[in-house]
Amino acid sequence: MTNDSILFQPKWRIIDQSTLGPSFDALQSFAMDDTLCNSAGSGDSPPIMRSWVHHNTIVLGIQDTRLPYFDEGVDYLKEQGYRVIVRNSGGLAVVLDAGVLNLSLVFAEKQQQIDIDTGYEAMVDFVEHILTPYNVTIEDREIVGSYCPGRYDLSIDGRKFAGISQRRLRGGVAVQVYLCVDGSGSERAKVIQEFYHRAVQGEPTKFTYPEIVPETMASLSELIGEDLTAGDLMMQTLKTLKTYADAMTTEHLSISELSLYDYNYQRVFTRNEKVLAK
Repeated sequence: MTNDSILFQPKWRIIDQSTLGPSFDALQSFAMDDTLCNSAGSGDSPPIMRSWVHHNTIVLGIQDTRLPYFDEGVDYLKEQGYRVIVRNSGGLAVVLDAGVLNLSLVFAEKQQQIDIDTGYEAMVDFVEHILTPYNVTIEDREIVGSYCPGRYDLSIDGRKFAGISQRRLRGGVAVQVYLCVDGSGSERAKVIQEFYHRAVQGEPTKFTYPEIVPETMASLSELIGEDLTAGDLMMQTLKTLKTYADAMTTEHLSISELSLYDYNYQRVFTRNEKVLAK
């Protein structure tokens, strides 16, 4: 990797929300990344690395809400003990739980234009660097049969353990990745497989939804062959970030950021309630 990568920054700001527990809601994460995009984009904050974990949550995409039997699919997920929310950016259904570590890298586009591929490739490089100690070869290509498939799926030996997305807002770019660290990747996939089975029921759809093949997905623990937790990977993430920064800071949200966060949370909460209203 060359020093012109956008990962190299004079200062990285760290917001670690990976240990907040079950009460930390995924809608709060959407509001947080929108707030941080604004802060980075306006120049009020240096680039930010935010980490978070959500417990027993299924995050659906807008396209998922257009399934012919959407309500029946959602009822199934709730019966399995999952909180169901709809994200404010692209993509399809994903599983979040205590074994899934999520990372956001938030950049400003003020000084340099960051095209979509540049953002994705920066996250691929970052994850590869994080996993260097485990001597694995990571591929970034779509894994057909996985849930929320995309060009920048991350896989080892053809089995997906991570997916990357982006959110762009007010001059800020948030590149987000979910990393299935431990647990069973195929069991997570089976939940999404059954969701689509119940929400489609053989009806024709305008959008092509993934045909889930559970065996195409695995956790890092399964792929590496050793026990690994979200906490372990978080420590490795911080070590890795240090190699890209002249300085690292752990500033809390400012008063203006807190105010914007409250506004953003109410907005995503209200929007989510409308989408999921029966």
